Amino acid sequence: ISSEVPEKYTLSQNYPNPFNPETNINFSLPQKGDVKLSVFDMTGKEVSVLFNGKLDAGIHQYNFNAANLPSGTYFYKLETNGFIETKKMMLIK
Repeated sequence: ISSEVPEKYTLSQNYPNPFNPETNINFSLPQKGDVKLSVFDMTGKEVSVLFNGKLDAGIHQYNFNAANLPSGTYFYKLETNGFIETKKMMLIK
């Protein structure tokens, strides 16, 4: 994790993907702000909130453990300072 401040908001593809049962999600913030990182199933139901609060500018990593969820396609969404991005991931047990 570098001390450099990123130039823009980014949400990286999780790795590993497909995963079982854990994966890592990285994102970068060019400025401090309220951040929500959440996971949804195919129906749009929120199944996990990985983080909801204030974060400093920089590069952040969160681990998602889906041991209690069935195999399938999931979506993770980053919401902060007007930036919203969603990506897809596969859980294969």
